[in-house]
Amino acid sequence: MQGRVVVSGASSGIGRAVARRYAAEGWAICATARREERLRETLAELPGTDHLYVAGDYAEPETASRIGAVVAERWGRLNALVNCAGVFLGGDPIATPLAEWRRPLAIMLDGAIHLTRMAVPLMADGGRIVHVTSIHGSHAEDGSSAYAMAKAAIDQYCRALAVDLAPRGILVNAIAPGFVATPMSVIDGVNELESDWFRANYVEGHHLPLRRAAQPEEVAGVAWFLTGPDSTYITGQVIVVDGGLTITF
Repeated sequence: MQGRVVVSGASSGIGRAVARRYAAEGWAICATARREERLRETLAELPGTDHLYVAGDYAEPETASRIGAVVAERWGRLNALVNCAGVFLGGDPIATPLAEWRRPLAIMLDGAIHLTRMAVPLMADGGRIVHVTSIHGSHAEDGSSAYAMAKAAIDQYCRALAVDLAPRGILVNAIAPGFVATPMSVIDGVNELESDWFRANYVEGHHLPLRRAAQPEEVAGVAWFLTGPDSTYITGQVIVVDGGLTITF
């Protein structure tokens, strides 16, 4: 049976790789992100024909409502949600205006909640939910307090959901990547993965055992596993995909 999945953040990076992987496996994709033009580009490169897209801001509940309405009308049901939406907006935790500082939480945490509430009523028992978070959910970095708090909250949200949705057999997990070669690696026009700092610490240094960033497809493969037939006893977990970064001193 062909599966049907909503993939958020599907216009680039991990989300786009997830959409490609699921389409290659024969699933129908509902691709969502803010930029409609980029979503159309994503769909144009996917095999298959029963794909959808819905553009919108995840901080707005109306976006999830529109996604749910389109899925219900076109497909009638949903097998999985893979939420890859992410935005990094750094700032001083004290001096940054509160509305600006809270923006990552609105997009990622509130967005995860809106998308989950949209998806679950459309799922039969046995559905799957995967939220892509970050190692920032358990580790700290300068200027990343709102981003880290959003990711940590989603990790805990997955654990709580796993308990609440277990009677329906809906499995809920998170994936926490480390460095991944995506557009989010470019900050102020500089790709941190090509910087002297990254090379010194993580390629030539000892802080990253695999000495490279992940490719988006490597994270997409974990998402595919978590929604597939070999992960039927995994729920409420945060799967770290970081090349060994967080096991070192």
